[in-house]
Amino acid sequence: MPRLPQPIDDPVLQAKQVVRALVRLYPTVECALVHRNPYELLVATILSAQCTDARVNMVTPALFARFPDPRALAKADLSEVEELIHSTGFFRAKAKNLVAMANLVVALHAGEIPSDLDALTALPGVGRKTAHVVLGNAFAIASGVVVDTHVKRLSFRLGLTTNLDPIQVERDLAKIIPRKEWVDFSHRLIEHGRRTCVAIRPRCGECAIASICPKLGVTLPTSKRLPK
Repeated sequence: MPRLPQPIDDPVLQAKQVVRALVRLYPTVECALVHRNPYELLVATILSAQCTDARVNMVTPALFARFPDPRALAKADLSEVEELIHSTGFFRAKAKNLVAMANLVVALHAGEIPSDLDALTALPGVGRKTAHVVLGNAFAIASGVVVDTHVKRLSFRLGLTTNLDPIQVERDLAKIIPRKEWVDFSHRLIEHGRRTCVAIRPRCGECAIASICPKLGVTLPTSKRLPK
């Protein structure tokens, strides 16, 4: 049976333990999306919606070779962008957002990706998660905790939140995780979610932080009777 969420006696202490354990486990982390500048990271993050980072990294070299900056992308033919990003899924909506985003960046920000949360989220295809990724990794600005599917799942299992809504999860994490840890904390949770704490049948038996994990929502294996 899955464990129902139970309140942690001291969420701040639990967060400190988790942060320390993840730092020991993954001392060096970085954004999985390959990029050379804020523009490339913004485009890659928009493309990563409902798509793996690995697939995005396969697509972006040709896209950036053809459209190396916002001014070039703003003038792009929509069908050409669609063809280049087709394999990332939802390619029509993504292509429309990318070209519209580039046009606004040129018109409102002189062709430079803004380093401001409100300015970023005002761009087509850019939500809070995307903006946090760009600000944290391209500008070293901890504007918030990036909550993707891995972060949402692990934060719940580790007892850092009892919520499943990404916006509320972000708020809960921001209260108990030190701001200086926000960017790398997300990277570390994502890495752990990919390697060990997978969505189905998490490998708790080989998890290095199992001793501090309440395993909320995890379906625990039941013992089976041996045949007589």
